[in-house]
Amino acid sequence: MSAPDHAELWKTPLPSLFAALGSSPEGLAADEAAARLARYGRNDVVALRRPPLWRRFAAQIGNPLVLLLLIASALAAALGEVSSFVLVAAIVLLSISVDLVQERRAEQAIDALQRSVAVRAEVLRGGTRVAVPVDLVVPGDVVHLAAGDLAPADCRLVEARDLFANQALLTGESFPVEKRVCELPEAADPSEAANTLFMGSSVLTGSGLALVCRTGRATFLARMAGTLAERAPADAFQLGMRAFGMLMLRVTLFLVLFVLLVHLAFERPWLQSLMFALALAVGLTPELLPAIVTVTLARGAVRLARRKVVVKRLPAMHNLGAMDVLCTDKTGTLTEAKIRLVRHLDHRGEDSESVLRLAWLNSHFESGIRSPLDEAILAHAGMDAGRWRKLDEAPFDFERRRVSVLLAEDARRLLVVKGAPEDVLRVADRYEDKGEVRPLDEAARARIEALFRRLGDEGYRVLAIAFRDVPPDHESAALDDETELVFAGYAVFLDPPKEDAGAAIAALAAAGVGIKVLTGDNERVARHICGALGLSAARLVTGDELRRLSDEALLARVDEIDVFVRVTPQQKHRVLLALKRRGRRVGFLGDGINDAAALHAADVGISVDGAADVAKEAADVILLAHDLGVVREAVLEGRRTVRNVTKYVLMGTSSNFGNMVSMAGAALFLPFLPMLPVQVLLNNLLYDCSELGIPFDRVEAEALAEPVQWDLAEIVRSMLILGPISSAFDFLTFFALLRLFDAAAPLFQTGWFVESLATQTLVIFAIRSRGGILASRPHPLLVALALGAAAAAALLPLSPLGVWFGFVAPPPALYLFIAATVAAYLVVVAAARPLVYRRRGSRG
Repeated sequence: MSAPDHAELWKTPLPSLFAALGSSPEGLAADEAAARLARYGRNDVVALRRPPLWRRFAAQIGNPLVLLLLIASALAAALGEVSSFVLVAAIVLLSISVDLVQERRAEQAIDALQRSVAVRAEVLRGGTRVAVPVDLVVPGDVVHLAAGDLAPADCRLVEARDLFANQALLTGESFPVEKRVCELPEAADPSEAANTLFMGSSVLTGSGLALVCRTGRATFLARMAGTLAERAPADAFQLGMRAFGMLMLRVTLFLVLFVLLVHLAFERPWLQSLMFALALAVGLTPELLPAIVTVTLARGAVRLARRKVVVKRLPAMHNLGAMDVLCTDKTGTLTEAKIRLVRHLDHRGEDSESVLRLAWLNSHFESGIRSPLDEAILAHAGMDAGRWRKLDEAPFDFERRRVSVLLAEDARRLLVVKGAPEDVLRVADRYEDKGEVRPLDEAARARIEALFRRLGDEGYRVLAIAFRDVPPDHESAALDDETELVFAGYAVFLDPPKEDAGAAIAALAAAGVGIKVLTGDNERVARHICGALGLSAARLVTGDELRRLSDEALLARVDEIDVFVRVTPQQKHRVLLALKRRGRRVGFLGDGINDAAALHAADVGISVDGAADVAKEAADVILLAHDLGVVREAVLEGRRTVRNVTKYVLMGTSSNFGNMVSMAGAALFLPFLPMLPVQVLLNNLLYDCSELGIPFDRVEAEALAEPVQWDLAEIVRSMLILGPISSAFDFLTFFALLRLFDAAAPLFQTGWFVESLATQTLVIFAIRSRGGILASRPHPLLVALALGAAAAAALLPLSPLGVWFGFVAPPPALYLFIAATVAAYLVVVAAARPLVYRRRGSRG
């Protein structure tokens, strides 16, 4: 058994394909599917594969700075300093292990969350339909496909019913393509393969069964992409992290070269000078940054999972925190999404069984996108289709906003149309009045439109129902048939506002997140719902008005518009792009097939667990409960995450950066190294360990009150303001060690090691809160690790291990001096903190 090549997918007769794949229309047995999974591998062509742990460990060891340091220490060992080499190697390996273990645990937590909302495919296993994750689909599986599904692999159609697909990812064409069961021995190009669905395609309308032929890396999508891991473009947070990394790299290179040149100019031992310079570089490099970022983002994602919010892509945590406007449809978000058909009215506003019958027939035979309105119609009355049978269908689209089914009963042919009232009335020229068909004159049209407006003002959703008899030889439904229709009446639905939606909107507004409603409903229904929830609808724009606005005009007005009604998917996308051009951080909440483009365009796409596959795949965040209240929780968690990542960076750019600058400055006047290379590395290891509690730290409410964005300017201010303060206290310590304690090299190195590590680790308590040291209680883990690292630095010189690192036991007076210096340092940093943080009211 072997999978066919790409051309054979559509050229080979279907029975031959089944035989080649060792399958049947009943699908595969469960044990055979498991065996094929082991043979072909997971169906994950577009998934990002993480390298194994050993390869990541090797990549860390292969870091040029670390590698040079190990080589230099090995040269020292060859010259007799074996203990130095052993200590350097041990500290480097321990630092890398701490980094990798933390990052790995965070990634495993995120993987578990993502699997919980993974897109699933319905496959036949032994003739029984079962749902499996898409990455477990194997060649030979028979999959069921319906509107909204993604093609899980390269598949050959076995059955198809009015099936239209979007394959823009492969061909670049956004128009729906009809797919059918047929033989195409001459077709040469995938775009001509009407009998084949390729991975990356999505089903727009209809349903079918398909034989899976090629999966994962063997699919046409994988060959076309030329890569097995397609990375998403970097967002603002990732770009900010890179900018910070480049800033630190430039500073590190400058200081290392400065130190090395000074030591060589003073004719100090070149090997020791090189090791010291490299150790300094390792100390300055924020090597724990990736782990801290991953752990912090993962910690936030796990907390959100407890609130029924699953984050699919970790960088979305930052975008949630930065979001200042949320665009949403009203159905299910502002309303209960428990839609009921409450009335079926003729043109006079009287109940009509004929209208109900026509609406039921349309919804019953429709095979495209089945909306909640269709479900409400079908649930309202358990009717029987009788002798009616379906001949054809003109599927719903978001430009026409109507769907037509062509039905046959004996010799009669009837086209039944259902859709938005404005778009159905536009193509109607008659109306039904108690069984008689009359011309739709101006008076009748005005009466029918007034009824529609009154229903909208009362908050009802309305569909217009129309029909048209066609000749007996009419066998297909075309868009041109939707003319000269007979208006039958209205199907009237109730979808009441959510009781808690008003409070959730107010809470989001208080948190600095505005709500804009983008809906396909008419303006009267939208105004009614918004009014019931206390949401402004004073500035409202219709889809027709939006179509007449140029991009420049929309850009000028988009901020002031509250509600967009009767908008198409393309117009939603256009509104989002305009908001982004205005500098807004935009979230979009959607769950339909038509929402995929908007979800992609938003800074953070939000969908729900029951959404269409294409919407779930496009989203960054999945809500397990369709509730605006959990969106607010997600926003606050995103802000908390960004604040905690910022704490790590501020910690590194204040005391740690200042201490390393002091180390470089000391080279100008000290006849010895201010710290031994192994002491610098130990300092860095203990400092890194003290930071592992940051992802768990608390953030005060004031810091979560407004949107938060990554702010590199704030980091630079910290470096320029808090870094020199740290260096000033370091030089004060240098003076005391040399003048008050008459310290030789070992005591100087010991004393400064203790003082520098205390300032580096304890500064977190002065900078972690924008309201002062006592504004909020730090997390117990952060307290334990920070105090533990400072205590370890103080006690190590007094222990037998101290000799290994070149320490000597300091006198008690030196400990008292260091304690007073650290306390004064923290007071000064706390006083200078407002110069670093922007005042409340500005972004960041």
